[in-house]
Amino acid sequence: MFKVIATAVVGLALMQAPAHADDTIKIGFIASLSGSQATLGRDLLDGFQLGVDSLGGKLGGVPAEVLARDDQGKPDVGAQAAQKLVERDRVPIVTGINLSNVLLAAVPKVLDADRIYLSINAGPSELAGKGCSPHFFNVAHQNDTVPEAMGLHLNQIGVKNLYIMAPNFAAGKDMVAGLKRTFKGQVAAEIYTQFGQLDYSAELAKLRSVKPDALFVFYPGGMGVNFFKQLAQAGLKGEIPVYTVFSTDQDTLPGIGDAALGIESTAYWSEQLDNPLNKKFVADFEKTYKRIPSPRAAMGYDGARLIDAALKQNGGKFVSADSFAKALRTVDFKSIRGDFKFNTNNFPIQDHYLLKVEKDAQGRLVNTVVKTITTAYADAYAGQCKMAHAKP
Repeated sequence: MFKVIATAVVGLALMQAPAHADDTIKIGFIASLSGSQATLGRDLLDGFQLGVDSLGGKLGGVPAEVLARDDQGKPDVGAQAAQKLVERDRVPIVTGINLSNVLLAAVPKVLDADRIYLSINAGPSELAGKGCSPHFFNVAHQNDTVPEAMGLHLNQIGVKNLYIMAPNFAAGKDMVAGLKRTFKGQVAAEIYTQFGQLDYSAELAKLRSVKPDALFVFYPGGMGVNFFKQLAQAGLKGEIPVYTVFSTDQDTLPGIGDAALGIESTAYWSEQLDNPLNKKFVADFEKTYKRIPSPRAAMGYDGARLIDAALKQNGGKFVSADSFAKALRTVDFKSIRGDFKFNTNNFPIQDHYLLKVEKDAQGRLVNTVVKTITTAYADAYAGQCKMAHAKP
């Protein structure tokens, strides 16, 4: 959590603030609501909406209107949606977006309009270092950090020869960069596959011929469902230990099925994380949507509650991007994941856990927390971020 030292912002012309009625706050929400990544985008939106609903449909004590837009998993569509939200709808805050390449295209439209972008998933390195902004925040993660935690775990268990696979897009490259930053062994191969690829037979044949100590993969959404099922069908899951990040959670586990059992991953949140706030969120999400929440749903929920807390600190009003950014950095906010605060680059400092796919008492696939790998862990890019604002 972080403590409050509020500073009033005065003397701003009315025309500088986004136009919205005094009795409502508009939030722009962009995500992949159609296409191969639609499950991920839907979880973001459902989690965010549940967060708003848990607050009586209000944010900062003011009735909230969530304007959801579909980016279709395409950067140009996401950029157009962002531009329309800030120019036509004049929303003060935009959030959502599950894909890093879409985020990189859309965020400039928001920041150039002097509005706030709060990411609840994608955390590309480009926005964490030299390209940081005082008006861009990520409440979820910086892409590299979760695989960095995996690299530390692989060192601890003595993996010497690692095979790496990921899709060829911004987040895939960040995941591999993070893993290699901490992993001390040799990389047997570093394979980038086409984004959205669903047939991995050629890659699996090559993997079989190399016979590494272990395999690390990052395949979110439908890519992960197909990859892990094909890995098991090829008989390789039992031969080569498999480790992953962001690929075996509740967005994909129902589709993967028992082929996911025993796979280990690193994460900063789990549906099995044992604290009262998280237990309430998971129970409420299951009751509302009839399914177990994913990390994206969890961060959507946290994001809505963070916006609420920052607006309350500013009297329920969005006066300017600067005043709202200061509130985000300093507000006393309790996350469902436990300890959390923003670093100087507006990305999280948080704990990371080792998870293992098992079955719960109802026979459902879940991510059991095995152990804590890091505490109060910060990303590697914060030192490159040079912007003037109050330190957290």
